[in-house]
Amino acid sequence: MDRTLLYRTIWRWHFYAGLFVMPMVLVLAITGAVYLFKPQVDAWEERAWRDLPATTTVSADQQVKAALAAFPRSRFSSYRLPEAENDAALIHVALPDHTMRDVFVSPDGKVLGSLDPEWRIMQVAHDIHGQLMLGKRGSWLVELAAGWAIVMILSGIYLCWPASRGLAGVVWPRLSGGRKVLWRDLHAVTGFWVSGLALVLLVTGLPWADVWGSAFKAVRTELGWVKGKQDWTIGGAPAGSDEHAEHQHGAMAMGTEAMPMGTHRMADGTLMAMSGVTLSEIVAEAKSRHLPFPVIVSPPGTATRAGGNGKSEWSVRSETQNRPLRVSYNYDPMTGRETSHEDFADKHVIDRVVGYGVAWHEGQLFGLANQLIGVVTALMLVTMSVTGFILWRRRKPADRLGAPPVPSIPPRMGGVVVIVLALAALLPMLAISMAAMLGIEFALLRRLPGVRRWLGLRTG
Repeated sequence: MDRTLLYRTIWRWHFYAGLFVMPMVLVLAITGAVYLFKPQVDAWEERAWRDLPATTTVSADQQVKAALAAFPRSRFSSYRLPEAENDAALIHVALPDHTMRDVFVSPDGKVLGSLDPEWRIMQVAHDIHGQLMLGKRGSWLVELAAGWAIVMILSGIYLCWPASRGLAGVVWPRLSGGRKVLWRDLHAVTGFWVSGLALVLLVTGLPWADVWGSAFKAVRTELGWVKGKQDWTIGGAPAGSDEHAEHQHGAMAMGTEAMPMGTHRMADGTLMAMSGVTLSEIVAEAKSRHLPFPVIVSPPGTATRAGGNGKSEWSVRSETQNRPLRVSYNYDPMTGRETSHEDFADKHVIDRVVGYGVAWHEGQLFGLANQLIGVVTALMLVTMSVTGFILWRRRKPADRLGAPPVPSIPPRMGGVVVIVLALAALLPMLAISMAAMLGIEFALLRRLPGVRRWLGLRTG
């Protein structure tokens, strides 16, 4: 009897978690599957500026000069090395209105075109996936959905776990039980096989979330687990940045007007020549390092959302999505001497664990196989969402939501309470939403007879 009561209670939790999470799962699975192929999509988007016929080449300084001339009063922010010798360089510039532009300049110094980085295909997919295009509030919704998705998966594992009925309908679907059984089995079997992969994706995505990621960073800082610069964002913004950084990430790029390379502005406003190294020299040094693409060179004083160290040094860094291969170098602006460098092994062990998780999450840890596993995971999540919706619509009474009824006798929860408390302690957004839901249910919903009946709540 207790097991039946507990089963019905957990089924009810699974129902409500799924009802909230399923639409979000569809959005996150589709955008996540698209983002897995960021390198390929970026290359396709830039196809017109690759493998160019070029009989002559100009220096990186001249390429930047051409980009700034094409956008008057723009400011140089960073230079992306071409992946191949005949590809265009990408010059990232800040426009007078504080927006950014990716300017593509050919090896012979001609401006070929430009893109708004905020509206590139993969940036849009990224912003929908992480923030639903709503900024920080969107990040909260995604984080909330991730918490309830964990509840949905754990409760689903309990509901379909093979006990006395064997593995049929759990590990493989029963094809001879009729349409009703087949829809149920498709949902349960898909959920069984995808649960582990989905939990890994959810957990590895938490460091990016605004609330969880900020708390995680605070704990790491308090325990002395921070070593070097964190290379993943929190709530869509770089760790440690203020709330305006994501909108003004080009504002610090080399003064208020376009300045010739190799100059700096004196206190009286005049431009004086510098005796230091040029961008072309730093680019040549960066090429000699053979770093994984994309390789970004940032001038002294640049602090952008995409990178830069904010110091008076040249910065060279690989921004490959395979985090374990990332490396960065800093150079003295006057002498060109290397002042520091950091690779994956230099990071704290916590950062390395997160780095592996992020690379797996983005499908870049071990190439095409990682991408295909991600696609299969996304397809199974979509299948689970669609079959869950169909099961609900087939069972839903006309006058009620269709939630499993609350047991008349409260079950003995035992270890379930411990699991719920542990999840609430580890997932603050989940804890807040649980408290809010219970408060609303007892303070309001149970006092409204029509609503109480529609939701299947009991009185008292």
